Amino acid sequence: MAIHTFSLSEGTDIFSGTTLGVMSNLDARVQDLIRFIGASPTSFHATVSLTERLETRGFTRLLMTDPWEELPAQGFVVVDGSVIAWRTPRRWSSASTGLRIIASHTDSPALKVKPNAGFDRFDSHQVGVEVYGGPQLHTWIDRDLCLAGRVVDIDGQVHMVHTQAFARVPGLAIHLDRGQRENFHIDVARDINVLISQVTAENGPIESVASGVEPDRIAGHDLFFVPSEAPAVLGLGAEYLASYRQDNLLSVHAGLLGFLAAERSDAVQVYAAFDHEEIGSGTVTGASGSLLEHVLRRLSAGFGASMDAHLAWLARGVAVSADVAHGIHPSRPDVHDPMAHAVLNGGPVLKVNAQQRYATDATTAAAWTIACRDAKVPVQTYANNSNILGGSSLGPLMAMRLGVRTVDVGVPVLGMHSVRELCGIGDQKLFARAVEFFLAG
Repeated sequence: MAIHTFSLSEGTDIFSGTTLGVMSNLDARVQDLIRFIGASPTSFHATVSLTERLETRGFTRLLMTDPWEELPAQGFVVVDGSVIAWRTPRRWSSASTGLRIIASHTDSPALKVKPNAGFDRFDSHQVGVEVYGGPQLHTWIDRDLCLAGRVVDIDGQVHMVHTQAFARVPGLAIHLDRGQRENFHIDVARDINVLISQVTAENGPIESVASGVEPDRIAGHDLFFVPSEAPAVLGLGAEYLASYRQDNLLSVHAGLLGFLAAERSDAVQVYAAFDHEEIGSGTVTGASGSLLEHVLRRLSAGFGASMDAHLAWLARGVAVSADVAHGIHPSRPDVHDPMAHAVLNGGPVLKVNAQQRYATDATTAAAWTIACRDAKVPVQTYANNSNILGGSSLGPLMAMRLGVRTVDVGVPVLGMHSVRELCGIGDQKLFARAVEFFLAG
């Protein structure tokens, strides 16, 4: 079985499914977003894309494993699927220098390949997977899937993988179980196995076939089956964008645009794109981990700040936790708050929760609202329906880890955690502008 891989530089036709006439009329930022989504099927690919963009803009890459003898004015680090970048202030003062952070996450729900995953059944070769995060699993059935991620060989070399579509989780015909219309249920161990080929003598381990690395040279892998369908512009007025991984590449992309556009100020400006939010953030590269904390300490140490001055600096800081928000579902308004809800193309959303599942409070809401006012960006406010618990974000975790006041915001979407989420095209440009003014504020 031959699976053809391609590198990010070779690329793919990520505009397939969208008329060229529509694409040519799109704002350049939206076209860039579509390219970014197409090039970033996993968190590891997203960091490659982010690295290229930061280096193009003159940011210097440092390693967490090296001492930082010199601190660049514009720098960044990459650790696995996470990126932390910074811009130093015009001048440093232990008594007054501020801190502004824009944080998002690079991962999305997916089907992660298990170790020793291949098995044969009824002349079909399948691959066993574990569910990563909380996908709407019914949307993954009967979808064309590709394989993406990384393989590490015995020499420690990382091989990036992003294949063309070749796999599928087959659904069960309605004729064979007519009760599924009224009582649809997915048994993950039984139903979510990925069909990749007929059984042949040529089949090898999927991680080897996809990466081109010989089986006995593979030391580890993080591989995911992900949807292969390209982003598409929808709506009679081309007002919507449909794609996989809007949660949370919308925030990763808008946050980067705002970060790069922000004017240098009297505050340290930080861009953080964490991995593993979808599985709780409790990892080295997640928002609950030590990565950002250590970067911030090394930044203040580069200016000679004592630990006391460092803690005072954090206490002056304000962070934005940027993740998508639920847009009101036009057919199910009953699951939304009747007053505090958001519509697509209505502007970025300020998220509030009494149980602090979002980190927003009055002071951080004011910081965001002022930035949006200065940027001439409308603000929508979202709260959960009081009968529904709702989700959370990396905001409370980051705030708890760092002691930095945080506000939760995002772009409204429909179908969150589906393989085909939907956002309003106009919101992305507004969100990036709001981030720019927040960081420079």
